[in-house]
Order: sequence, then structure tokens, then C-alpha cells
Amino acid sequence: MIINNGFEISNEKLHFATQVIAEMQNELPKYIHDGHGPFLAAIYHDKKQIAKSANSVVMDNCSNNHAEMNVIREVQNILNSYDLSSFDLDLYVTAEPCMMCLGAIMWSGVKSVFYGVPSDSVEKITGFDEGFKPNWFRKFNKRGIAVYGNIKTDLGENVLAEYVKSGEIYKPYR
Repeated sequence: MIINNGFEISNEKLHFATQVIAEMQNELPKYIHDGHGPFLAAIYHDKKQIAKSANSVVMDNCSNNHAEMNVIREVQNILNSYDLSSFDLDLYVTAEPCMMCLGAIMWSGVKSVFYGVPSDSVEKITGFDEGFKPNWFRKFNKRGIAVYGNIKTDLGENVLAEYVKSGEIYKPYR
């Protein structure tokens, strides 16, 4: 069941989001095979992709290089602006953003977030710590950022389960 933070969504926009998330979930195994982490993000404007990026934490030896962080950085470089608010951009991501990525999304100026697998499922399947995120739906709503989640969760959960079977699960050990 699709959840949102109070913003309406047309059937057309929901259908498009479902297609984008499904396509990303289906291509994610190739990225994982090439050494990326199990998350993929893309930014669109008017149904046109500006950039897409995978998680590269292990590849780049940088804990900040989540898919959302990478794609936001790429789009800011493409558009030559740290403030993306005037571009009316939508972020699509294969799983609910973690605590770090939520901050980056909020400060980037992205207008809408569409995600696949919810954090509780990501944590259950992978053991990742998605961070403390109290009331983030409501906080995004107050800032005018629409959120739509739980899109194609079945596909994403399967990809995460296969990732876990395939090798290195990155996370700091405490």
C-alpha cells in the first residue's frame, strides 16, 4: 500500500513513479554485481531523467556515498547550483532514505521523494542501521516536500535479500 505525507498524487504520476522504481529495482542487481551497494537513486524533471546514481560506499571508501547523496551531488554539478528548489525536481530511490540522506534531500531543494522499500524492511533484511527519523514525513510536509513510499516493495525486498546472499554487507561494527 502506497503511503504519503499528505500530498495528493494523480494516478498518472503514481503510475510513472511505479514504473521508475520498478525499472531501478530491476537494474539494481547489475550495479551490485559491479561493486555498488544495494541502493539506486534518480532525479527527474517533468518525467525526464537528469541523473541516476548507485550507492558507492565500499567502492569509494566513503560512508557518505549513498545513492541519494551521489545523485544530488551529480545534479547540483549538472545544474551548477547547490539550491535545486527552482528546478521542480523529483527524487526516486529504491528504498526509504536513511537519516543522513533525509538531511541532504531536505537541504537540496528537491520537491518530491518517491521510494520503494521502507526502512523497517531494509533493516530486517540487511541489518543496516537506517538511523533515528522521528516524524520525518511531517517535517517534510511542513517544508513543502511531498513523500510517497512503499512503491514496488516486493521487488526491492527481493533485491536486498539477494544482495545479502551475495557478499559483503557494509556497516560499522560497534
